[in-house]
Amino acid sequence: MTNDVLQSLVDNLADRLRRSVVIDDSSFRLLAASRHFGDEDAVRIATVMNREVRTDVVERIVSAGVASWTRPGRVALDIPGCLPRWCAPIRCRGELLGYLWLIDAGEGLSEPEADMAVDAAKRAGIALYEDAHGPAVARPRHEDALRALVGGSPAAHRRAVDELSADTVLGAPGMGFQVVVVHAVVTRDRAGSGKTTARADCDVALAAAVVDGLRAVPGERLLSVADEGCAWGVLVAPGGPPPGRAAAFARTAAARFAALTGQAAGVAVGVGPVVDRVDAIADGFERAQLAARAAAVLPERDGFIRCEELGPYEVLLRIPPEDLKSLARLPVMRALDAEDSRQVLAETLEAYLDNAGDVRRTAEALCVHRATLYHRLRRIESVTGCSLQNGDDRLALHLAVKIRALAGVLHPSPRHRGADTS
Repeated sequence: MTNDVLQSLVDNLADRLRRSVVIDDSSFRLLAASRHFGDEDAVRIATVMNREVRTDVVERIVSAGVASWTRPGRVALDIPGCLPRWCAPIRCRGELLGYLWLIDAGEGLSEPEADMAVDAAKRAGIALYEDAHGPAVARPRHEDALRALVGGSPAAHRRAVDELSADTVLGAPGMGFQVVVVHAVVTRDRAGSGKTTARADCDVALAAAVVDGLRAVPGERLLSVADEGCAWGVLVAPGGPPPGRAAAFARTAAARFAALTGQAAGVAVGVGPVVDRVDAIADGFERAQLAARAAAVLPERDGFIRCEELGPYEVLLRIPPEDLKSLARLPVMRALDAEDSRQVLAETLEAYLDNAGDVRRTAEALCVHRATLYHRLRRIESVTGCSLQNGDDRLALHLAVKIRALAGVLHPSPRHRGADTS
């Protein structure tokens, strides 16, 4: 139904302006396109034929900052075969839902023509808003309540629980909820060009990626907020989402984010437990946040961790980053550094403790003879004054190496803004 409305809008506007018109959604996917009037270029033709916008075009659009526009403007993308575009952001109740595009080869739009295009964008916004804010994605009141649920005062938390419990989806008997948190991790691109993605562009790309991730999974789901490099949502299903649903969400969101940022950034996804009460969503959010932080700093986890897999990191990541950096210089680690600047002893200690003191597995992991390993372990005991046969000493050493590993890569987690602190 919505596609029919959008197609009617672009066809009517195109006939009145005698220009080709296109509408994309907020993730730059083609929703509707009119016939051409001789103003098309190679990029427009490819978009209509393939029903998708080229990745390099999307990257330039995101870099131009159009996602933050509240008024129409002109965009020159500096891409071969791509003429400048006139863009009207499609918004409803302040929410960005898509873009209306006209090719602008230089003649511009008269004021009446621009008014017609803006009016079409407003009507498209209403249609897209009504389509998006059915049971699949949260209404603004849901988002406000979810913010207050995890970041508000006790009074705001209680009001949010009452409001969400009264919802026909969340309050239905037998529903289970699972929080999924996504952090944007800005890196240099894989081609080594040194290009980085600005934080504002990452936030835009993250919002679009999370929407795509939620759309990719079946069942009810509620999208909350993408802000300061962090976004989170709640997956909702009778009895709780099945095990593979969060992973499917993560794969789609990561792929879309990489496409939008040109692989100059990645995502780290943390998954909370399945809970069966609305008031427990806040606890699920906290554990999912910890998992996302762990996924961002543990490369072996490939950017995805469930809270049940955190192990010691569920405790260590609750320590403020500045305190972790201080703890990273514990006396035992300073002693190892003074003895061995190449970090061979520290690496050996971590491997030995990670393998629960199994000499065979540790030697294989380090590719050394067992005699060499035994020699190193004796040196570690001598340098640190600890006994690897003593449980407390082993715990202290294991915590020391884990803390130092975290401190070397950890950054403060994105802040979450509460909706109400009264």
